[in-house]
Amino acid sequence: MGHRDHKHEAPRQVGIGAISVSTSRTLETDESGSLLAELAQRAGHPVLARRLVKDDVDAIRRAVNEFGADPRLRAVLLTGGTGITHNDVTLRALEPFVETWLPGFGELFRMLSFREIGSAAMLSRAALGIGRLGEVPLRRVFVAMPGSPEAVRLAMEGLILPELGHLVYELDR
Repeated sequence: MGHRDHKHEAPRQVGIGAISVSTSRTLETDESGSLLAELAQRAGHPVLARRLVKDDVDAIRRAVNEFGADPRLRAVLLTGGTGITHNDVTLRALEPFVETWLPGFGELFRMLSFREIGSAAMLSRAALGIGRLGEVPLRRVFVAMPGSPEAVRLAMEGLILPELGHLVYELDR
């Protein structure tokens, strides 16, 4: 069975938990988080929970852990905190949850981003990993993308949404 067959067998809906990491936004002004939720729902993936947290490892981990008890939630999508400043701690916060990083996501994101913003694309640490949350044995998808609306649109439309069901299908095999 090839990847096309797997995509055909993949779930059409994947429950999502969305987390925006920012010290300067509120839920009302969180354009990137709103766009993430809108694009996911338009593609048929329900956003079951949404949070906004500060650029703080413990705050991010608490928000991620809140999603752990819901077995319908198979993907945790985070926006923000993926740059190179000392405040960009999203990837460090995800370390206890992620068992395996899939480097192809970050590589492809930077390639696509390079087409739009040039060499500044190398400053992004966009990443995708698979792992677990809490006591629920389900494996989950974790995606960390930059906090700009343009980066969220690029990641969601170009990479995440076309493969999200396929990723979950592979985790359940």
